[in-house]
Amino acid sequence: MERLPRWADVALVPLVSLLLAAVIAALVILAIGQDPWEAITVMVQGSIMDSYGWGYTLYYATSFIFTGLAVTVAFHASLFNIGGEGQAQLGGLGVALCCLFLPWPHWTLALIGATCAAALFGAAWAAIPAYLQARRGSHIVITTIMFNYIAAALLIFLLVDVLRPAGQMDPATANFPEATRLPTLNELPVFNLFFTSNVPANVTLLIALGMAVVVWLLLWRTRLGYAIRAFGKSEAAARYAGISPFTIIMVAMLISGGLAGMMAINNVMGEAERLLQNSASGAGFIGIAVALMGRNHPVGVVLAALLFGFLFQGGAELGLWTKIPIEMRTVVQGLVILFTGALDVMVRMLLTRIFNLFRAGRMAKGAA
Repeated sequence: MERLPRWADVALVPLVSLLLAAVIAALVILAIGQDPWEAITVMVQGSIMDSYGWGYTLYYATSFIFTGLAVTVAFHASLFNIGGEGQAQLGGLGVALCCLFLPWPHWTLALIGATCAAALFGAAWAAIPAYLQARRGSHIVITTIMFNYIAAALLIFLLVDVLRPAGQMDPATANFPEATRLPTLNELPVFNLFFTSNVPANVTLLIALGMAVVVWLLLWRTRLGYAIRAFGKSEAAARYAGISPFTIIMVAMLISGGLAGMMAINNVMGEAERLLQNSASGAGFIGIAVALMGRNHPVGVVLAALLFGFLFQGGAELGLWTKIPIEMRTVVQGLVILFTGALDVMVRMLLTRIFNLFRAGRMAKGAA
């Protein structure tokens, strides 16, 4: 059986998976007595038909780009990092400490410092599972998911007993100083031509896109990236070539954790302007689906992040303007993950069979 053409494997398989997920979602909406056409209309109008909707879609997509890239880097080293949620929460702690306790004269300097702090804290939280995997053989999936719960508990303790201002009931830090406030897209030159009203999407979007380029360069244009991908393809062959498994596991997970931690500059520093209890808001887990759908390539991750940003914002609009519950967006996300992840092989086999039948028909026609 011949393989699919490259363009079909990269573009057609995800598209067919997405269409199948949409069909099943439409059937679910029909089953609860609602109109699928009304649902898609509301989602499109509320997500991409005006600058307000785009502002929220891009805000969510920014977080998903960071966490999707985090999963991507680890995946190419054959490591399944599902601890992005905890790493993002610890990244938020780094942002909060940096913004609250260091005097920043301008947001540009504060952004550089907070980005470094977020990456450092996220990488540090990923370093422990990485070391356990490299030295003790502890499976990275088990340790990273356990560290998500440890991170959540640690953050609750710090917000309730250490960082919460006196007299405040809400488990959160104080608001960050005005000098650390990041400009939103409607305040940036060129972008303000399209975003005329206040939106939550901020300058962090540009950093996320920049990190996508950096990850592409790292994985496909550097010796380290080649070593990471070689180790991910075959650990035995990588060992034979002189590549250190310990070094690759540690470096890949440190980069992955750093990228996940950087997500915090979007929602902690950019939107909330303080550290809240659930600052990651599930973006660490969504990053897994984003990486899967994006075929673990930075370009695909950006496109998949936009899709999930659309689903998040569109789902919120469903809850506001229709009788369809907002939880429907979770159903749609689950279906997208199901078809792009668990059923990916089924879709690929189906398309391969169709392509083979088409090839056979062309050959028979040519022979005749």
